[in-house]
Amino acid sequence: MEKFTLLHGLVAPLDRANVDTDAIIPKQFLKSIKRTGFGPNLFDEWRYLDHGEPGMDNSHRPLNPDFVLNQARYQGAQVLLARENFGCGSSREHAPWALEDYGFRAIIAPSYADIFYNNCFKNGLLPIVLEAAVVDQLFREAAASEGYQLTVDLAAQTVVTPSGQSVSFKVDEFRKYCLLNGLDDIGLTLMNVDKIKTYEARRRTEAPWLFN
Repeated sequence: MEKFTLLHGLVAPLDRANVDTDAIIPKQFLKSIKRTGFGPNLFDEWRYLDHGEPGMDNSHRPLNPDFVLNQARYQGAQVLLARENFGCGSSREHAPWALEDYGFRAIIAPSYADIFYNNCFKNGLLPIVLEAAVVDQLFREAAASEGYQLTVDLAAQTVVTPSGQSVSFKVDEFRKYCLLNGLDDIGLTLMNVDKIKTYEARRRTEAPWLFN
């Protein structure tokens, strides 16, 4: 998993509340269990004017010009600005996979669905909770200023606006440690690889019949 330390990124404002995981990545794309390749189908039903299916050539599909991610000023965005209850609906881990594969590293919203929130941390995506009034302010500033960027400092737990305003956010210390060091569940397990090998060698001696 890629480390998350300091991010200075373009903001894309998605001004919708209660965005569910089926909107983030529709159900027909869940056939794959790979963590990559979902970016082109992120928000598929909103980004395109036709119905998407796995294996389609997205470069030839008609785009919805009114959708935020299709607008030139938001190309290359790494910070997604959203409204309350982002990531509600089913618990599919494909949702953070799609967001990360598209290029987002952080999300800012007043609240998230619990399972989606937890899945983000496991996939290198930082979900930041800020007060609704602050999120409102960021939406106004992003709309008023093309190329609007925010600086997210995970170590300091701050979001800094172009004007220099610094807003603090909370994050669980263990999750913070994992993101700063690029450790997902597999990475955490591999930190104990020597102990695991020692245990397996002992078990082979103590109970050889289990390994025949």
